[in-house]
Amino acid sequence: MTAVDELLNSYRLWLVEERGLAETTIVRYLRTARIFLGRRDPAAAVGDVDGAEVNRFLLAEVRRCSVGAAKGRVAELRALLRFLFATGRISVQLGAAVPPVAGWRDTGLVPRLSPDAVQGLLDSCDRATPMGVRDHAILVLLARLGLRSIEIARLTLDDVHWRQGELTVRGKGGGVNRMPLPPEAGQALAAYLTTGARPTSEFRQVFLTCRAPLRPIPAAAVGDIVRHACRVAGLPEVGAHRLRHALATAMVARGVPITAISQVLRHRDLATTALYAKVDLDALRTVAKPWPGTSR
Repeated sequence: MTAVDELLNSYRLWLVEERGLAETTIVRYLRTARIFLGRRDPAAAVGDVDGAEVNRFLLAEVRRCSVGAAKGRVAELRALLRFLFATGRISVQLGAAVPPVAGWRDTGLVPRLSPDAVQGLLDSCDRATPMGVRDHAILVLLARLGLRSIEIARLTLDDVHWRQGELTVRGKGGGVNRMPLPPEAGQALAAYLTTGARPTSEFRQVFLTCRAPLRPIPAAAVGDIVRHACRVAGLPEVGAHRLRHALATAMVARGVPITAISQVLRHRDLATTALYAKVDLDALRTVAKPWPGTSR
């Protein structure tokens, strides 16, 4: 085990015992910590970390990610520096050296994925293969129910209630919801579970890897499945969350009330759901005033 591995093991324990973070959050924090430590000179001691080094790393990271992701990097890096200081590995609390990331909510439009593009993703799966059957079921749950990647990964066989036509969804912050299981989603799940596409296993998670070693798929793999489908369909690559956006924007276009959309997406704050209302450009055009000197 390397010195970095030992440090990260201690960091994980600290995140659990001192911060009480969820496992998915810990994974993100550890990933950023590993990247930061991995870019340092192997001969440099951890105690030599300084503010300039912290800023160089952060600037390199934020140039290639969104405002939301950049804010996440800031939180993750500050946590690592807090750990190093709390455990005596550095002598100065460098958290103050991590600059905040400026950014405001509701300032931009959520990029739209059209219904035809969504259908193209669903049709891209080769359902003559076990992997294609699995990927199609995952894409249907993302596109028709608006599930998150982590909710797909957490889904177990016990969460599928066939007689009631419902699905138990284990979401963010420990939230548990019962959702209707539409026929399309039920058929896609049944095809995966009853035709031999899902390998025989003692794992209770619904979705498993198709190749050895056999194990439940992680949340990150859901995004990989979506990006692969984009490539096959000849579409620009998007993440799994874009299908959740697509469902919401389609509901907005059909005139579904924001409160109902919020219930489907299981948002705790209506302001989060309201972001999707801005992408209904056709509706916005009906209320927009003509620009001076032009005809409407």
